[in-house]
Amino acid sequence: MARNVLVTGGAGYIGSHACKALKAAGYVPVTFDSLVTGWQDAVKFGPFERGDLIDRARLDEVFAKWQPVAVMHFAALSQVGESMREPGQYWRGNVCASLNLIEAAVAANCLDMVFSSTCATYGDQDGVVLDETTVQAPINAYGASKRAIENMLHDFGAAYGLRSVIFRYFNVAGADPEGEVGECHRPETHLIPLMLDAIDGKHPALTIYGTDYPTPDGTCVRDYVHVSDLADAHVLGLRWLEAGRGSAVFCLGSGSGYSVREVIEASRSVTNRAVPMALGARRPGDAAKLVSGSVRAKAELGWAPHRSDLVSMITDAWHWHQTGHYER
Repeated sequence: MARNVLVTGGAGYIGSHACKALKAAGYVPVTFDSLVTGWQDAVKFGPFERGDLIDRARLDEVFAKWQPVAVMHFAALSQVGESMREPGQYWRGNVCASLNLIEAAVAANCLDMVFSSTCATYGDQDGVVLDETTVQAPINAYGASKRAIENMLHDFGAAYGLRSVIFRYFNVAGADPEGEVGECHRPETHLIPLMLDAIDGKHPALTIYGTDYPTPDGTCVRDYVHVSDLADAHVLGLRWLEAGRGSAVFCLGSGSGYSVREVIEASRSVTNRAVPMALGARRPGDAAKLVSGSVRAKAELGWAPHRSDLVSMITDAWHWHQTGHYER
């Protein structure tokens, strides 16, 4: 019997890589996506159902049709700056939509859920290696909305027996090493693809937002994790739930922090090209330093990131940048 997994946001960057990992692990990933930010071309590994999480009737229809054994929930608005300017979008688009999904899952007796959360729930805690016990203190509506969904999952677990694995992860980078799917946002907001666009002449320069942070070179420091390593962790999280091990929270990152300038320097070694740069002001809501402690994921899940070094991530992203594309 097919083991169907409903993947919300499966036409997006992380969701499409998770679908590939699910298929390789013997599951049938059923993508549920509105295609507002996702790409039809990224749906390659299982069935597609178009819909919006705010549409409860559509969700009920899809749950009844596919009878998934679990849900992987990626669909979300995720731009920090936008969440500062328009918080209502994030409370409606993330929190209200997730409530709809969770209630639909419970009604369908689909009680295993893997949730894509974020290190943004921690806020700005410089000098601290962030782990599952760190106090959550989000400083933007994006992080606050994700924390609210985490709380929601806990409450539905207590009331209805919903089991969840929550992954708080850091800056996701890279692309499928085999080039089947990759990163493509419109508009693009992530550092590495913006940097590659500047190298390739698609934009005049990469803007560095803030050079006066309390970091060694004045630019933000982030922990980068390869998207394929992240997808592998989600499969392990699903198996964790299937084994009856109960709800859990895991941080996912490389454990190493790299500044914006260090990422730019690494790109030169991969592409053998200079990065045109411009200096800009800090963006509201940006923390100075976010670095993960992923000890629990490695010890308890057995997660082992294989490609989460800067050179591998930029190499895979560069290959995708040169050869991959999606079309509406």
